[in-house]
Amino acid sequence: MVYAYLGLGSNIGDRKMQLEEAVHILNQKDGIKVTQTSPIYETEPVGYVEQPQFLNQCIEIETSLAPHELLKECLDIEQQLHRVRDVRWGPRTLDVDILLYGDRIVEEVDLTIPHPRMLERAFVLIPLNDIAKDVIEPRSHKTIGKLVMTDDSVKKYKG
Repeated sequence: MVYAYLGLGSNIGDRKMQLEEAVHILNQKDGIKVTQTSPIYETEPVGYVEQPQFLNQCIEIETSLAPHELLKECLDIEQQLHRVRDVRWGPRTLDVDILLYGDRIVEEVDLTIPHPRMLERAFVLIPLNDIAKDVIEPRSHKTIGKLVMTDDSVKKYKG
């Protein structure tokens, strides 16, 4: 079993419900057990900014799935919750990203772990720090607690 960390985001429809449903579905999958969830944060969009605000959350899972098997499950959950990919960084019902998978580094055409833009995104690092402050990011060899940044646009969700 390996501990992995996933980033969840939603900005279309009932955003909170979609994050909750994704956690529920993940926890029902064979080989995946959700062990921690961060608070939910409301954040400004990045990249394509003409869209609604996001709700973001990070979760810790314990998994027996290999990285590509986990990726397949994440993509399947996005599909179950009606994810449409028509604009890069555009609006979405749900986004599920593999952030970390143990201490592994994976560099393949369809999968990069640690997530390639994770360290640039406060909306990932702030909730990840809530549940994985002492976890070491394998490229930098620093803990998430050392890498986290503050950003006033990332606020705990009160809804």
